[in-house]
Amino acid sequence: MLGTGRNPEEDRVHETAHARVPAQKRKVLRHSVRGQVLDALRAALVDGELVPGEIYSGPALGERFGVSATPVREAMQQLAAEGAVECLPNRGFRVLSRTARERAELAEVRALLEVPVMLRLARTVPEADWQALRPAVAATAEAAAAGDLPGYAEADRAFHRAVLRLAGNDQLVQVAEELHRRAQWPLPGAPRIRRADLVADAAEHSALLEALIARDLPVVESLVREHFAGA
Repeated sequence: MLGTGRNPEEDRVHETAHARVPAQKRKVLRHSVRGQVLDALRAALVDGELVPGEIYSGPALGERFGVSATPVREAMQQLAAEGAVECLPNRGFRVLSRTARERAELAEVRALLEVPVMLRLARTVPEADWQALRPAVAATAEAAAAGDLPGYAEADRAFHRAVLRLAGNDQLVQVAEELHRRAQWPLPGAPRIRRADLVADAAEHSALLEALIARDLPVVESLVREHFAGA
């Protein structure tokens, strides 16, 4: 997926502005070049293709994506604001490392934020609105079955975003989305997530939707907490 055409030892070189970069150019799906590059870089982060601790230069990534360094730098500035990378003047951008403790803290904060909201929604949202979320659940299942980790991450966020939008609070949706995105970044050295794990995670979305439709509050709370803990 990402690579430079060098031998494996060269690709492991750290602290260089030309560290390992995406091997395949991601297709342009949007009119905004900056937005397209940002999407590609976010997908590479989720997929573990941008390695924590390594430094990537704007020109090198721009060459790989077939664009100038400017939209890459702009996209990297956004990732820096999200806490994914740090800017190194005259060198590039280092992908930040995170710990299992940080991941656990994110899960705790997400639960504190979303569990009460989902319990309230389970009591008040009509069944027809929940039924309208079935395509979002199906999208997570399809991405999981294909083993598409970046695609699954996007579908996962889309489902949770659709649920929280029913609360009618845009600030809540934005904050939850940011926490969710951070929780999806892999830990350094962690093995790639297996397809079976994605399928199991997608099944939790389906179970959660059924519990929300049934207004089964204890099951909703249990499923959300377990989902965040195992994400």
